[in-house]
Amino acid sequence: MSKVGRKLITVPAGVEVTITGSHVGVKGPKGSLEWTMPAGVIATQDAGMIEVKVESDELKNLRGLSRTLINNMIVGVSEGYVKKLLVIWVGYGAQVSGNKVVFSLGYAHKVNFPIPAGLTVKTEQDAKGNTIIIIEGINKELVGEVAAKMRLLRKPEPYKGKGIRYFDEFVKIKPGKSAKK
Repeated sequence: MSKVGRKLITVPAGVEVTITGSHVGVKGPKGSLEWTMPAGVIATQDAGMIEVKVESDELKNLRGLSRTLINNMIVGVSEGYVKKLLVIWVGYGAQVSGNKVVFSLGYAHKVNFPIPAGLTVKTEQDAKGNTIIIIEGINKELVGEVAAKMRLLRKPEPYKGKGIRYFDEFVKIKPGKSAKK
């Protein structure tokens, strides 16, 4: 059984946490986030530490979840979250124009991907000419969701390795039909 829920959350300097009933608000140098805890979960704050408890044993699985979500909010407003994607193949690319990312992925048309509020997206070129997409924000869930949706536009294929992949993702290249002979 996981013991994540038992750990205390340390609130760093410059971050203000307000807990009123089941509502948690976190303000920091990068912005502010709010979240409502599920019924039966109680969070208390003492001397820069936050402890999460539950009212009954039936809700013990929500204790670790609630603790992790509050901790993610604190890390988000103090440090922020970053996901990097790599667009690989000749002619594939991405550009940020206004509040959308325009992808060129080998289709007959360009793919427009709107950037949600609260996120910043940048593009760079690496030494090999591939495009790197950098997604930054304070909400870990939103950053991860946008990165996953961008990756789904053209998942990496296993024969040539072309497509959109996470920066640290390894795609094992399969041998083709001619490799058997």
